[in-house]
Amino acid sequence: MTTSRRSLFAGASALAAAGLLDHLPGRAARAAERVGTLKIALLGLDTADPHRHTGSIAVQQVYVEGLTSIADDGRAIPYLAESWQVEDGGRRYVFRIREGVRFHNGRVMTAEDVKANAERVRDRIGRGWLSAPMKLVTKLEAPDPRTFVMEMSEPYGPLLNLLSELWILAPESDGWAGTIRQPIGTGPFRFTRWVPNELFRGEAHDGYWQAGLPRAEAVEFVLRDMDDPSLALRAGDLHIARARFAALPELQADPNIQVQFMKDTTWYFWSFNNRRPRPPFDRVKVREAIACAMDKPGLMRLIAGDAGVVTNQMAAPGQFYWDEALHKADRHATPDLDRARALLREEGVEPARTALRIVSWQTEYAQAAAQAMRGLGFQVEHVALDDLGAQRRLNAYDWDLAPFASGPRADIFLRYIRMLSDGPNVGLWGGPQDPAFDALVRQAVAATDLDRRRALYLDAWRHAMDRYWTVVIGHAAEAIANRREVTGWSPGFTWGANRVDGGVAFAKLG
Repeated sequence: MTTSRRSLFAGASALAAAGLLDHLPGRAARAAERVGTLKIALLGLDTADPHRHTGSIAVQQVYVEGLTSIADDGRAIPYLAESWQVEDGGRRYVFRIREGVRFHNGRVMTAEDVKANAERVRDRIGRGWLSAPMKLVTKLEAPDPRTFVMEMSEPYGPLLNLLSELWILAPESDGWAGTIRQPIGTGPFRFTRWVPNELFRGEAHDGYWQAGLPRAEAVEFVLRDMDDPSLALRAGDLHIARARFAALPELQADPNIQVQFMKDTTWYFWSFNNRRPRPPFDRVKVREAIACAMDKPGLMRLIAGDAGVVTNQMAAPGQFYWDEALHKADRHATPDLDRARALLREEGVEPARTALRIVSWQTEYAQAAAQAMRGLGFQVEHVALDDLGAQRRLNAYDWDLAPFASGPRADIFLRYIRMLSDGPNVGLWGGPQDPAFDALVRQAVAATDLDRRRALYLDAWRHAMDRYWTVVIGHAAEAIANRREVTGWSPGFTWGANRVDGGVAFAKLG
């Protein structure tokens, strides 16, 4: 964060403390300087209740904010908490709440509001993203309006990063006791209109705590699936859009378009049904045979062109939690059809007489995976669905193989949690239930030493690899393009469309 931006935050806090934010002539002038409506196509919005999301986080973060934000290098930095202290060997966290932050209804946010949100997630949101750390919470306190305290039964290393997705809402939000229908947040744009699978509109929050922001009058997210958002981007119907890798050469050659990349990666993988596997796909050697038929280099070229990289791990090459020795030992780095057929013969499996049920999104990558299995001789039954349909089918466990992808996350734990026995939205990874894996991951998150945490995570990953729960193909950083008339905007570490030091609040139409 630059010195000038730190000064900007401090100035906003000082004005709020004096109770002047809503009365200064400068605020009205800044509002008058806002220009236009930013039209955006990134990910969808699966629920109006930010505490109940299942992974679609691109839209929420324009109207709600967390105690922390994720910097471009993956670190947790201050957001609604201006500072914090970690005490008692990582078991006690004391947060200093930023002064003068106002909810969209005009009320000043206090530590008591933060406590109420933490209690709601802990007590009412089962199997959510924060379910694992919330089970370790022994005490939540708000001793004064600007101090929030969390005490844990054991150290929990990922907590500061994960709190970037503990989005703070006013407890008077409609539906607080059940499912929130009209969230009242603190973000730069208000929750104004939502048409599921079609449109989200957020209008500027005049009482926003960061002076001079947002710079647009409103944001509109297109939520429906678009075959190629770059066409609408080039036509000027969108200002910011997710860019398909196949469209990158044309976009990069267009003088009206700027292409940027997210700081974390999306990883691509094939998962097996681990919860209720059908014979013969419940056998490790049969799964290994299928993995031998994967053409990782070819699939990554199809997915991402030159932007993709082949590996066998949750973390991308070069990241802290990636292991070079494990990468070099990847037995599926290139396809080996002869070994695949030999393993099937060894297991007594006749592919021509064996149905293989594949569930996927509607992507070329999934079609290529299905075709590879047909090439191996299986009788493939491929069901390609939209996001909600795929989630329903996955969680019914009526399938054998699932070629999917998972996007950037605020912490590596948010990838491992999806394989825990009680993890959220586990269908994408076949719902494994393995106490030994669970124990390794829990030891990792409790480790205060980073090298020890990394070693435990890698042990857990080897455990999963040996059982062929899922087979990683590779990684690619998502490309997001914007029209040149949009200035001040850049993508961050995750899909979140806004953060403390960048995103759509900083974007200006010129």
